[in-house]
Amino acid sequence: MGRNAGLSRRSFLAGTTGAGAAIRLGLPVLDAMLNPNGNAYASQEPVESRFVLWFNGNGIPERYWIPAETGAGYRMTPCLSPLAPFRNDIHVISGLDNPAARISTTGNEHHRAMSGLFSGKAYTGRGAGGPSFDHVLSGSIGGQSRFRSLQVGVCQESHGDNIHRNLTWSGRNQALPPEMVPHDLFDRIFGVRDAAWVARKKSILDAVRDSASSLESTLGEADRQRLDQYMTSIRDLERSISELPPDYQTVMEPENEGDMRDWPRIAKIQSDLLAHALASRQTRIASYMLTKAQSLTRFPWLGYTTLRHHDYTHHNPNTPEQQRTLRDIARWHVEEFAYLVARLKSIREGDGTLLDHCCLLFVHEHAEANEHKNNGLAVLLAGHANRMTTGVHTATTGVIGDLYLAIANDLFGVPMKEFPSANRKLDGIAA
Repeated sequence: MGRNAGLSRRSFLAGTTGAGAAIRLGLPVLDAMLNPNGNAYASQEPVESRFVLWFNGNGIPERYWIPAETGAGYRMTPCLSPLAPFRNDIHVISGLDNPAARISTTGNEHHRAMSGLFSGKAYTGRGAGGPSFDHVLSGSIGGQSRFRSLQVGVCQESHGDNIHRNLTWSGRNQALPPEMVPHDLFDRIFGVRDAAWVARKKSILDAVRDSASSLESTLGEADRQRLDQYMTSIRDLERSISELPPDYQTVMEPENEGDMRDWPRIAKIQSDLLAHALASRQTRIASYMLTKAQSLTRFPWLGYTTLRHHDYTHHNPNTPEQQRTLRDIARWHVEEFAYLVARLKSIREGDGTLLDHCCLLFVHEHAEANEHKNNGLAVLLAGHANRMTTGVHTATTGVIGDLYLAIANDLFGVPMKEFPSANRKLDGIAA
């Protein structure tokens, strides 16, 4: 089988840069770490399940996003079409409510929706009313990883308020900001703060080459190939980041109306970095904020630069032309989600893939964007962690907190008895 039962699942590659900075390069799950069946570690502990909370701002054009049919025979809508190859890996859920968004507080509909959606509590006037679901879940399953949770961001344009810019909250008004610059996210994941790397003149692989060679000599052929592919993908990421324009190393000012950055390019790099963090078990919990709440993103790659996303949702949004614009924007959001799903599915892990050990939850702050709808929300689940139900569209009733209870209890074995605004655990999430 080419397995070496003596290799700990916590093994890593170690090295030191020329400036003395220590590097600890996490490893993906190798056959040498597993039992003979490849379905658990040699210690018989199961391979860890991971959770990703994935978000894009504003909302959706419901007619182009939500399937008309339920069950396994639903037809892929124009917005969901990028997920067609992964039909059996996703579960479309519609009909959820966000009641905390309707509690009368300060702020606009976006402020209230964001706080209610993730914390189940009313907006405070400064931020979320309590910890977000991903942070609550990380308290139960995130403690044994290098990062209890990891926050990732892409598009930077926003109105500048905390509730617009942040997805994960450790408590009332306590945001955990997403890392939006690929250079900095790379350094955080791989633990590098070295002048040569910052200038992108060397590879971090140079520092761990001796450690990698030593490990490779103990591995079977399949694991040697996997290790080589893993290190090659890291080098490819280094090149992708080094080729970005210099100004991509900074975060732009809020409400910059002239920004035309290549956000799809950044999104894919950030997704690749997140895939590495999950594959090497640096974290079990992550949030991914593609665009901000009340998003001000422009879309030059789609040919839409006259207005920003939020403006498009309110400028004659029900005309055929504007509905097509919103359709194309929402389809791009799904394309980026599909890219991450594909990356996770391409990474072999044990007797399956990394996606088989993941649960991804894709949400928006509203349903129909122009109306700021907080009922009838549509979400996506992707992955196969703990017998997730996939391949269907479910039209349900309940609140977003009910879904969180189901994810915690049924998919991660976390005995979460309550979540703010939740009524009961949603049925049908796991087979």
